[in-house]
Amino acid sequence: MAKNETDPEGKVCIAQIGAAHGVRGEVRVKLFAEEPDALFDYGPLETADGTRQFEFLSARESKTVFVCRIKGLNNRNDVEALNGVRLYVDRAQLPDLEEEEFYHSDLIGLDARLADGTSIGTIMAIHDFGAGDMLDVMPKRGKGHYIPFTRAVVPEVKVSEGYVLVTPPDGLLDEADESERAQEGEGVDFSEAPELLDGLKKE
Repeated sequence: MAKNETDPEGKVCIAQIGAAHGVRGEVRVKLFAEEPDALFDYGPLETADGTRQFEFLSARESKTVFVCRIKGLNNRNDVEALNGVRLYVDRAQLPDLEEEEFYHSDLIGLDARLADGTSIGTIMAIHDFGAGDMLDVMPKRGKGHYIPFTRAVVPEVKVSEGYVLVTPPDGLLDEADESERAQEGEGVDFSEAPELLDGLKKE
């Protein structure tokens, strides 16, 4: 998915609340950071409009999500009403990155271009299926491509100019069969929340 058009300027989505877990107020949360400490390190997390804040009390890993307790949410009804809510921190609170290191949110929504200026699509998400970070690039028409985020394949990242330069090896841009994409990790929960917090560094 592309960057959510309702995401506020100057903020980064750090987590998204999902379905309730049990009846005592626990809730599944998709975390867009490398460590669960990110739920606690920046103080209360807030909604896109800043009208509500949420303080996390605990988090334990469960498959692809974390099962959390949030202050003030004590039963299933409380958390069911929050399913899908995105939680943010100020970009200024995040640590500085090294050269050629990027937050996922910096890359999502950028145009992927060939050396001649041809656009091959928009970066919709970033995945790691075990062999390194892959840019999920989707054209306006047709099937998408997975682009390895390496110096050889993505030699330039121009965040301020809105694009990345791609120099694909032969065969990389061949259309992938939908079943192949499914096997590689398509259909992940919380697909509507692509803004990941952890830093990427090109290999």
